[in-house]
This record gives sequence, structure tokens and C-alpha cells, in this order.
Amino acid sequence: MTATRIDTETLRRLPKAVLHDHLDGGLRPATVVELAAAVGHTLPTTDPDELAAWYFEAANSGDLVRYIATFEHTLAVMQTREGLLRTAEEYVLDLAADGVVYAEVRYAPELNVRGGLTMKEVVETVQEGLAAGMAKAAAAGTQVRVGTLLCGMRMFDRVREAADLAVAYRDAGVVGFDIAGAEDGFPPAEHLDAFEHLRRENVPFTIHAGEAHGLPSIHQALQVCGAQRIGHGVRLTEDIVDGKLGRLASWVRDRRIALEMCPTSNLQTGCATSIAEHPITALKDLGFRVTLNTDNRLVSGTTMTREMSLLVEEAGWGVEDLRTVTVNALKSAFLPFDERNALIEDVVLPGYAAAL
Repeated sequence: MTATRIDTETLRRLPKAVLHDHLDGGLRPATVVELAAAVGHTLPTTDPDELAAWYFEAANSGDLVRYIATFEHTLAVMQTREGLLRTAEEYVLDLAADGVVYAEVRYAPELNVRGGLTMKEVVETVQEGLAAGMAKAAAAGTQVRVGTLLCGMRMFDRVREAADLAVAYRDAGVVGFDIAGAEDGFPPAEHLDAFEHLRRENVPFTIHAGEAHGLPSIHQALQVCGAQRIGHGVRLTEDIVDGKLGRLASWVRDRRIALEMCPTSNLQTGCATSIAEHPITALKDLGFRVTLNTDNRLVSGTTMTREMSLLVEEAGWGVEDLRTVTVNALKSAFLPFDERNALIEDVVLPGYAAAL
């Protein structure tokens, strides 16, 4: 099957795995409108379609203030138990409708405490909402499994507290940890105590690196902090010249360190110039363990089906390429080996075989 013959419905049905997706960047526009009205928060518009367009325009404006403002609105409606339960449940249902069979959702509990909830209560509430979503999806005949990555905000001082929560809830749906926020100027090693604690407690973690900052950020995330995956990592190509890998790029490829790549988001933040020239294709062809992700579905106006469609239409990908990145994601998921293998062998490979 050639790339141009893969229709949207076929892509939607393909089993998918997403490792890099932010809860506060993926709300339904209509939900934002309804929850904002309930808490008295003023939005740019109360029309869901217009709000979705506003988000996409703001994210593509090149104006960092406007980009950040988009999250101010989603976070404003995620400060109550009701808001968190609804957004978490809908998160799962939206992924199930998009053909996702495994996802890791990430968020920073410290950003959801303005309404009086504690970070512990935030974690428990989100887990309750995710469980409700998985139960509803299963009842409707669509199995989807969602694990949680708790984030610490690298420019603030509660990273260790978030890491402690990841340890405490690792048997209650939390599968790992991440640090998020402004990468440039806030190196991951500033939070080395949190990462050392996670390693001692055998909790896996990924680190946003190689997006706003280059090779030193990736090197520090891996070699100093001990990350098992890299969030984005698009600037790893700076260590590859004429197809020849430098020492850092070789380390990443040889040790099968997954790169959580988000093409549309990377275009919005200026990390790539086009889908056709996005590093994900070149790195895939060089044998890196690249994975395909959405990052922020509302803010980027995207879904996993859309990301796949863009790569098919603009980068010449076929079903085999999509299968490769899906299997890559599950191989590097923060799940026990037997559970990862079962998803690959029993769900993903049969699903792609049917499309070939």
C-alpha cells in the first residue's frame, strides 16, 4: 500500500500509542466553555468552534505570551474536583475514539492547586477520572489503557514534591515522572535530587530536552540525570552531520533511548520548518527509536490520526512506518515488559496486519 492510498478512516482505526501528551493541553473546547462559565472565568470567546480556532491561531502566532495564555485558560477550569474529573475522563474517551490503545498522560499537580486542592488530592482526582474514562471506553467496546506521568515544573521549587508523589502512587496508575516548563535557562540537573530519588525507588522518568535548548540539554538529561526517554529531542540532529553520528547521537541510538517527537507542536515552537523536513523521518531512517506524539491536542489542533496523516501526505510515510513508531512507543512505555509485549503482539501487530 502506498502512502497516498491510506485514507483517514484507515488511519483512525490503526492502533496507536502516545507517550507525550499533556492533560492541560488537550481539553475539549466545549468543556472549557462550560467549566469556565461554572467557575466565572472569562474566555476570549464562548463559542467552542471559535475557541478552538483561537487556540490554534495563538499557538501559531509566534508570540510566546499568546501561546502561554492558552494554558492559562485550560488551567483555570482545572482547579476543582469536578473540573479535573471531567477533563480526565474525556481525555481517555477522546483517545479511544482516535484509535489509541495505550497512552501516557502527563501533567503537573502543582498547577492545579489554586482552588484549594492539595497536590495529593489532585493526583487522586485525576486518577479517578482516568479510571472512569477507561471503564466507559471498555463498556463501549474500545479498550484503552492510560498511565500517568507526574510532572514537576523545572522553573519552580516543587519538583521533589512531585517526584515523591510519583513514588507514592506508582502502584495506583502513576507510571513515571517528567519535568516540564521553560527548558532554556532551567537545566534538568538543578533537580538532581529528585531524579536520584526516583532512581533509588525504581521509578522511570523522561525529561523534556532538545526542544528549546540543544545538545547540552539532552546530554545532561541522559548522562547526569539518568532519563530513560527524551521529550522531543529534535535538536539531536545537531550531532549528526552528513549521516555520521556524533558521540551523543550514537549513545541515544545504540541504547534505544526513545525520542518522544511531536511534529505539529515542533512546527509551532520553531523546532522544525515543515512536516516534510521534520527530523522524525530522518531519525527513523537512521534507526533511532522515534515515537509519534501529539503534545497538546487542543493547543495544536491535532490528534494522533492527524499527525499520522500529515506524515503520510507530506513526508511519504506508509503503514509500515506508522507501525514502526507505534511499536517503538510500546517498547519504551513505562510498563512491565510482559504487558508491553502483549499490547504489541495481541493488539498492535494484528491491527496493522489488517491494514496492509
